[in-house]
Amino acid sequence: MSDRPSAAAPLFPKRDVVVGALIPAFIFSVGNGAILPIVAPFAVGQGATLAAAGVIAAMLPLGQILADLPAGALASKIGDRAAMVLAGSLAALAFLGAAAAPSLIILGAAVLLVGAANAVFHLARHSYLTEITPPLKRARVLSTLGGVHRIGQFAGPFLGAGITHFSDMRAVFILAVITAAAASVTVWLARPTRKHRSQTDSTQTAEVADKPRFWQVLSAHRRMLATMGAVGMLVGAARGARQQVIPLWGEFVGVDPTTISLLFGLAGGIDMLLFYPAGKVMDTFGRLWLGVPAMVLLGVAMATFPLTSTTAGLAIVAMLLGFANGLGSGIMMTISSDISPSHGRPQFLGAWRLLTDIGLGAGPLILSAGAALGSLAAGIWAASLMGPLAAAGMQKWLPRYSAHANQTTRRAAGLID
Repeated sequence: MSDRPSAAAPLFPKRDVVVGALIPAFIFSVGNGAILPIVAPFAVGQGATLAAAGVIAAMLPLGQILADLPAGALASKIGDRAAMVLAGSLAALAFLGAAAAPSLIILGAAVLLVGAANAVFHLARHSYLTEITPPLKRARVLSTLGGVHRIGQFAGPFLGAGITHFSDMRAVFILAVITAAAASVTVWLARPTRKHRSQTDSTQTAEVADKPRFWQVLSAHRRMLATMGAVGMLVGAARGARQQVIPLWGEFVGVDPTTISLLFGLAGGIDMLLFYPAGKVMDTFGRLWLGVPAMVLLGVAMATFPLTSTTAGLAIVAMLLGFANGLGSGIMMTISSDISPSHGRPQFLGAWRLLTDIGLGAGPLILSAGAALGSLAAGIWAASLMGPLAAAGMQKWLPRYSAHANQTTRRAAGLID
């Protein structure tokens, strides 16, 4: 096996990568980012209690977790691009249903469908870019995908806030309808280049008679999923906790909500600046060069929060947290692409995303458990351990499964001199 010829391939074939995946990912993320802060308040406005509103908001990640495995099967059956078009269309219908929901049950079902559509869209775009991107330039492409997703998620709430200032919260759901539909149309219009189409057609012809079932893929790669999948869960848990540690600790030390929002935005802004440099380093030197330090630094930054008691201290640690997360931009998408099999890739990535999404959901629960037991600081410290543990697992197992772990593994595989 040799990836040398692909190293000279263009980094961004505009139609396939930029128009076919990156632009739709940004558009789709804007709508999702816009509705994230308003799901619970909208439910309360419809008559839900705070507890019920929390359950309705939780339907979004739950829908994503429930659909991760079916998303892999769907993408394998109808193709990655068709799955993205279908997911965007379903999301548009779900957003419209949420806006017009006559009851809280319908609203919850619509939010659950949004989560399921997100799972399909995210997996299909990941599988699509894995298929068409040269391995020696993959980290830059996938870290850019992560970057445009974060930019969209960052811009969406501000756009939603502007809309609610002049209208009501239903209008934000209508914005999400428009962005989801626009993402689908963009993918549909971005026909693959002739070269890529011929390659895809030949691959599909060779595999059409022997498409692997999910359980076959899971069985064939069970050891890899048990080891590297555990790393993915740990990374997901660390990142899930990261999303909640700023508002929770800020509230604990008495910082006002406006300042907490600004600090959260500051961390997100620093995070967004690093996606391309991170991908460049990973492509040049290997995935471990940033994956390991990023996870260690993420754990250290999180563990520092309980040592702060002022707004200035919280701001410094929040910036460090954003830097650490940005340093690992795209790392898990890149690693999962590197280790995924060409035969049964969507099913493998579906299982991978299920594990990482479970970790993502578990992270905030660790913080909540600490708070419920009387020590938010203990919960934060427990969650901070996920970063170094992920780094240790990555260092131990990635070289076994990926030739792109570092320069040594690439040299051994004959990818570089």
